[in-house]
Parts: sequence; C-alpha cells; structure tokens
Amino acid sequence: MTMDLATIAARSKAPLEGVASAGRALTLLSAFRKGDDAVSLAELTARTGLVKTTIMRLAISLEEHGYLVRLPDGAYRLGAELFRLGSVYQQSFRVEVHVMPALEKLVAVTGESASFYVRSGHQRLCLYRVDSPHPLRLHVRQGDMRPMDDSAIAQVLRVFEKAPLPSEAAEIQLPIYTGGASDPHVAGMATPVFGPGESFAGALCLTGPVTRFNQEAVSSAAPCLLGVAAELTRSLGGTVPPLSSPIIGGH
Repeated sequence: MTMDLATIAARSKAPLEGVASAGRALTLLSAFRKGDDAVSLAELTARTGLVKTTIMRLAISLEEHGYLVRLPDGAYRLGAELFRLGSVYQQSFRVEVHVMPALEKLVAVTGESASFYVRSGHQRLCLYRVDSPHPLRLHVRQGDMRPMDDSAIAQVLRVFEKAPLPSEAAEIQLPIYTGGASDPHVAGMATPVFGPGESFAGALCLTGPVTRFNQEAVSSAAPCLLGVAAELTRSLGGTVPPLSSPIIGGH
C-alpha cells in the first residue's frame, strides 16, 4: 500500500518537531543562572525568547520528569533530577582524562615540563605533570607539595582561587612569568584554568631552567600555553571570565 504525499510529509515533520521541542526544553533549563532560587514566568520569557504558553507547556513535561518544580506563585525552580544527574556526572568525570593530554601537547610543542597545580592549604600541590625530554629539568613529581611562594604558579593560585575574582585579576597580564622566584635556576610561566561556570580549576604551567627558558623562549611558548589553557577550560565545561590581554606579564 502506497502512502500519499501528505502522510509522508506528516511523518517526516514529526521527528523535526520533536527535535525542536527538545531544543526549546533545553533552552528553558539553561535559562536558570547561578544564584537563582525561583524564576518567574515573565523572567523566563525574557531570558529564552520563548512565549509564555510554550514555556508553560514545556514546564509540564519537565515537571513530570523531575527537572522543574512549579511554585504556588507561578514561578519555577530546578528540580531534584538535575541534582541527581549532576552527582552522576561528578562521579564519572575524571579531570585527569582532560588534563594529561593538555600537558602532553604543551611538552610536545615547547619541549619544557608542563604541570597542573591546585592549592592545598598553605602549599601548592602538583596534581599532574609531564616531564620535559631534556635531561636538564626541574625534578618535580605528581603529588609533590611546593610552597606558596612568589613563583608564577603560586601567584595564579593565590589570585584566581578567590570568588568572586578580585578587581586585580582583570589587570594581570597573562601568562605570568617568573625567573628564579622559588629556585635561582628555574623559570616558570603559568595561567589559570576554569571549571564549570567561571569556577577556578587550577594553574596550568610550564617550567624549565632559566638558561633555556629565557624571555625569548617564553615569548614563543606563551601563545601555546594560553591556547591550551582555553581548550582545557572548555573541555572542563568552564568559561573564561573577562581578563587582560594575552601577553606576558610578571617578572
């Protein structure tokens, strides 16, 4: 039995409408922002560009599945199902899977050791590291603790871990470079990496001997470090906040 053109068109249109409806539902969920408790229907309309009737229709389905909760005053807040999914994501998300390829790329391009640091109390922790192929290099291992000194790494950790970011963060020229700050024979260059939203994830850095990792070598490596940091931020689900122009700063 052959189908007429109208039937074929109707069946082809149905999947497209389903995709569009799913897209609108995701747009609605994405309209909620950090700090929101409940959001009115009028505000959701303004944020999404969707008409109120569309939002109300989508909200019914999202409520049924636990993604939204409608309050007595007509406003909406996010439902517990999103919290459950977030917990599943956090448990399954391995930062190492994203960081290690970034470090390997930095070493392959620059030839210097690449590390990812986080702050641990009054010290900085080398969470991940890929060593330079050169025999002359700083011997730091994953898990080593270093002091929160005046090095480029410590400066990045000290400034960008604060939330909200202090005004001075926007004035810092990245990446930060220091020579001989923690060791007279070692130079380092670091820049921040961000996680979901604009949360600070850690410091991505390159280190090498001052005789080799001089100002000229640093100027050549800086664009690579900044580019890899931006890629890593995106892969971690982060957003880079407004910062200064990507040029070398520090001392």
